[in-house]
Amino acid sequence: MTDVTPTTIAARVVEAILAQKLSPGERLGEQQLAENFGVSRTMVREALMQLQARGFVEVQSRRGWYVVEPSAEEARDAFAARRIIEAGILAESGRPLSKVIRKLREHIADEKRAIAGADAATRAFLLADFHVCLADQMGHRLLCDVLRDLTARTTLAATLFQSTHEAGQSCAEHAAIVAALEAGELKRARQLMLDHIGNVEEALEAEVAASPAADERLRATLAPVALPRASR
Repeated sequence: MTDVTPTTIAARVVEAILAQKLSPGERLGEQQLAENFGVSRTMVREALMQLQARGFVEVQSRRGWYVVEPSAEEARDAFAARRIIEAGILAESGRPLSKVIRKLREHIADEKRAIAGADAATRAFLLADFHVCLADQMGHRLLCDVLRDLTARTTLAATLFQSTHEAGQSCAEHAAIVAALEAGELKRARQLMLDHIGNVEEALEAEVAASPAADERLRATLAPVALPRASR
């Protein structure tokens, strides 16, 4: 693997969280990560410290690094922050350009293909990435990283993948938001987004036991998500 930096390692970990391939409480061994990425443990440690500063991992004395297990209050805070940001993104006046709608519809088509397929990781990643894609396409690029982190935080509140039915509901809600945008109904799009985030939050309230961590899962877990388009 070439051109690996602490930042790219951290980005891969966040991607794995968004794809729900890393669970809350899962151990991230420095040596295993170093071997996976073909880098030194020093570089891995720097990446983990970046993730620690962003609130995604924690170090436990004499035990190592672990993905954080967000409390109920932390999860509520993350969802509340998402509502503020995403409602704000959709609060501006003016009809979005046709290119914006086209990109969002392409994203939803990718979601539908992933739902129809058997790749739960790609499905979970695309459903989460819709919100980052929306911010980007609406011209709020400075918010993309913030929203990606917040979406990853809310993803950590879940300990199970969405079922096909739940994924289908999320995809349908995304499509409704885009349809309202296309019609120039920004107020309706904003309300649909707030409803959607609320539905996701409610669906993640059930307490489910996380799968046990295993060092041998790291290579598969941190492999890039197989997105439908290379350009995305």
